[in-house]
Amino acid sequence: MKKMKKIGFLLAAMTFTGSAFAAKSLPEVSHDGLHLQKGSKVAAVYKAEGADLSQYKEVALLEAYVAFKKNWKRDYNRNEVGLDGRINDREMKKIRDEVAKEFNKVFTEVLSKEGGHKMVTEGAEGVLIIRPAIINLEVTSPDLMTAGMSRTASGSAGQLTLYMELLDGKTGALIYRVIDPEAAGNDMWQIRNEVTNRADMDRVLKRWANLLNDQLSQMK
Repeated sequence: MKKMKKIGFLLAAMTFTGSAFAAKSLPEVSHDGLHLQKGSKVAAVYKAEGADLSQYKEVALLEAYVAFKKNWKRDYNRNEVGLDGRINDREMKKIRDEVAKEFNKVFTEVLSKEGGHKMVTEGAEGVLIIRPAIINLEVTSPDLMTAGMSRTASGSAGQLTLYMELLDGKTGALIYRVIDPEAAGNDMWQIRNEVTNRADMDRVLKRWANLLNDQLSQMK
């Protein structure tokens, strides 16, 4: 059952990787009965009827799922003159692993140290399960999370979209869905490397983590 739920989540997230996200095209009610919320600070928030975050005292953060934008490797390699600068599947997996690791690190720090939420590893009564995904990932300089000698100049490290679901830890019921595409960077033209890319991505992750933390704090 848990495996089927996980597969369903990944398939739902992957539906957003094939084309650009457009908030105006989203339905008022999702296929699984969640309602689109107005006035949120992210592109889209869906909420189950009667959902109440104040009942949760602990948080279980699952490992983030990471997916590149469709055909990103092909499009990136097409613009590389030599073989040395091209990306292979092993390097893509390394980037996905590093992005997932960084996501969980940032969210754990914000929710536990700044928010004071107790972090647990399993669902139960009073536990809010956070099931995150980073989709549509594009990297300007593919040494995003690894030491390298990149000489790519750009105003952005790339872009990524948050696709996050919040579930009740006792029943597994889906109560919130959050979708938010972001560019990682400040539009300042500079050489992209491990340090600048990680800093740009961390700013996006911290924004998302702080928004979630603020919402949980308000509900207490």
